[in-house]
Amino acid sequence: MTHGMLAPVEPRDLPDGSEVDVTVEAGPSEANVAAFRSAAGAWRGTIDAETLIRNVYEDRSLQNRPAPRL
Repeated sequence: MTHGMLAPVEPRDLPDGSEVDVTVEAGPSEANVAAFRSAAGAWRGTIDAETLIRNVYEDRSLQNRPAPRL
């Protein structure tokens, strides 16, 4: 926003008087970005990825699901 006016980041080929819908979203705050970056890699070494993947596939297996009741 500049001087209270919204302007597109990239030029748009619209004729004068065109009606458009505009969605305005606030970007992440600096505090949120800093918190996210400081947490990156915090779980490294605490979970064995291969075991986790194997457990997920076992849990999703059709053989492990109870028979449906009709």
